[in-house]
Amino acid sequence: ANFSEEVVESFPSDISTGVYYGWACVGNGDVHKMVLSIGWNPFYKNIKKSVEAHIIHTFNDDFYGEILSIVVLGYIRSERNFSSLESLISAIQEDIEEAKRQLDLPEHLKLKEDNFFRLPEGKTVNH
Repeated sequence: ANFSEEVVESFPSDISTGVYYGWACVGNGDVHKMVLSIGWNPFYKNIKKSVEAHIIHTFNDDFYGEILSIVVLGYIRSERNFSSLESLISAIQEDIEEAKRQLDLPEHLKLKEDNFFRLPEGKTVNH
């Protein structure tokens, strides 16, 4: 899930680029583990900073236009470039495994149930 430019610009300007882990929830759905990338994605030569959440779950449908709530809990590694697509994919898989390990810790598991993830009734995206 890619965040809009407006959301990216609202992140603190001094936040370190790199890969983070945390929890994510689409609308009022279930809360899932996620990996979050913040940065320039040098492999793809992006000229604008991006924030991308990889939710560790298989969804049956896309969720464009839904509210995505995230809680960032920890830092995995700094942003870096890769010599090949294969090495990028391998690093992403390692990031996902590290996120899973960290989020299974009791201090992180308890945040999965936080009321932050429950949207007020009738809350919808402004179109």
